[in-house]
Amino acid sequence: MMWSIIAIVLSYLIGSISFSVVLAKLLKGIDIRQHGSGNAGATNTLRVLGKGPAIMVLVLDILKGIIAIWLGVLLGNGSEWIPAICGLAAIVGHNWPIYFHFRGGKGIATTIGVMATLSFLPALYAGIVAILCIVFTRYVSLGSLIFVFLTPIFLGLLQPINAVFWSSLIICLFAFWRHRSNIVKLVHGKENKLGSKGGKQVG
Repeated sequence: MMWSIIAIVLSYLIGSISFSVVLAKLLKGIDIRQHGSGNAGATNTLRVLGKGPAIMVLVLDILKGIIAIWLGVLLGNGSEWIPAICGLAAIVGHNWPIYFHFRGGKGIATTIGVMATLSFLPALYAGIVAILCIVFTRYVSLGSLIFVFLTPIFLGLLQPINAVFWSSLIICLFAFWRHRSNIVKLVHGKENKLGSKGGKQVG
């Protein structure tokens, strides 16, 4: 039990490493949360710092989710719930990082790492649809919401209902709540598209 708690706490602390904030400070000497959309994530990094830093942030944020799951596997004593909870803890850390006054991103990149590690094929299928959506609409927020919405559906179709399914459902609800302002903008046609200079997108 103690090792499981340690794994969850470590997952939160790893998730709290906001790479977009760190890179913006190192490269430009700025707080990225005060520029572009104000979101500490890969999309806003693309807007403010360019493609190279944005790709780096995306990869590192995904890695946070992967590491969290493996911490849960290694320290969870065989429990199917501990890895899932560790994944959730990493996402919470990304969104509310303890090192950066609890002002982080929206957790989609870390969610990709979590779900791809927990259940690769359902996450892959959902990711393909999400990427196609982004390619054709250029709405990153819409593609992100489609990813978290479809992942539990594919899980339910392809695998028995288990801890991974329920955790993906929690992540889905959590992501929709975090993107509530984006949803309003999408409905009213005011959401900014990929490559735009203003407004709020996901990271």
